[in-house]
Amino acid sequence: MVQHVEWLIDIPESVNVSIDGAKIGVEGPKGKLERDFHLHNIKIEKIDKDKTIRVFAPHAYKKEKATMGTVSSHLRNMIKGVSEGFEYKMKIIYAHFPMNVKLDGKKLVISNFIGEKSPRKANIVGDVEVKVSGEFVTINGINKEEVGQTAANIELATRVRRRDTRVFQDGIYLFEKDGDPV
Repeated sequence: MVQHVEWLIDIPESVNVSIDGAKIGVEGPKGKLERDFHLHNIKIEKIDKDKTIRVFAPHAYKKEKATMGTVSSHLRNMIKGVSEGFEYKMKIIYAHFPMNVKLDGKKLVISNFIGEKSPRKANIVGDVEVKVSGEFVTINGINKEEVGQTAANIELATRVRRRDTRVFQDGIYLFEKDGDPV
């Protein structure tokens, strides 16, 4: 069934949104993000004296409706990122061998993980700031995807292999996203 569907996204006062065809730029107090949305039937425009973004499709089928929801979620995340930022918190947990975690440029180096001689490394993606303090790792950034990918890289770097995971539960685990427990 073909129908007209639209999503409306409010723009806060401190955020400036620029639309140039399929390229969207969002600038706020924390920084600037740009993203390219090359979509066939979906249109993005500013309305209400540039206080609202309208994502719409004149003739939307099921696939276009789903894509419009995805695009509007990306735009909301971009607006939240440049105005508030994203913060993920992780906890270093060990029971057998004390783990040493330190930053080395764009890598997080985890040494003495389950007594291993060679250190494990996790990549820090994009323009993300990582802090290690005691048993906590804090990841901050304005791009939600980069912050989430960095957290995933850290968790994957401390995945237990070739041991009983019921006994060896050591690792670095995500426990909080933007103040909400996971």
